[in-house]
Amino acid sequence: MTTATTTKACADCVHWKATASGEGECRRHAPQLISFEVDDDVKVESRFPSTSQDDWCGDFEAK
Repeated sequence: MTTATTTKACADCVHWKATASGEGECRRHAPQLISFEVDDDVKVESRFPSTSQDDWCGDFEAK
């Protein structure tokens, strides 16, 4: 008897966009604002969350 498991990973999700080998962006929601300090200045950018192709979440939708 064999048991098959199904992994709902980012790489198989309609909302995921690959950006590099094994890495990508989750495009399920709008980009998130992030702030960081560079040479005593605070910078603000908006970015989509970065994920690995093997990551997963509850918002998975198959391609």
